[in-house]
Amino acid sequence: MSMASHYNRITKIVLLLITIISALQLMQQVSSFEFEVGDNNGWVVPPANDTKIYNDWASEQRFKVGDTIRFKYKKDSVMEVNETEYKKCNSTHPYLFSNTGNSIIKLDRSGLFYFISGASGHCEKGQRMIVKVLSLEQDSQSSSSGSSGGHTSSSSGSGAATLSFGALKLVSYVQFVELFLASYILYV
Repeated sequence: MSMASHYNRITKIVLLLITIISALQLMQQVSSFEFEVGDNNGWVVPPANDTKIYNDWASEQRFKVGDTIRFKYKKDSVMEVNETEYKKCNSTHPYLFSNTGNSIIKLDRSGLFYFISGASGHCEKGQRMIVKVLSLEQDSQSSSSGSSGGHTSSSSGSGAATLSFGALKLVSYVQFVELFLASYILYV
């Protein structure tokens, strides 16, 4: 084997590896979602007759580790607190406080996250929410058991795009295989 053909083969292998790494990064990006709390209304004090609106909304979603939630609001704030502070609408020791009007919070672990408004009296009027983030095991179990529960993503005021997480994984893997095969054919 000549030096030129050896160099050419190494170049093809390197390009194939770059393509594979790029495809894996794409799969990681595709598998997380951003949820907009309150959809078009944002993070506001709910109507008196609908004080469970945020918990009802959160219970309809399938949050997983790596997803983000966006709180949009005016003259308000959002705080992540523990369960006791959530139940008491107490905001003296929050894990997180944001009053930017456009707060994005990454769900970096499985379990429960408790959010309340930091504005005086808003939590007591129902501006609070519990988010349950599934572990990888819970997510794969519910996908394989055939339970419904689409993974919903709502972005900046437009309609919500709904796609089950299992279907999204399948699409990502198919794209990965297509990229791999195309790369192999082109480079080898």
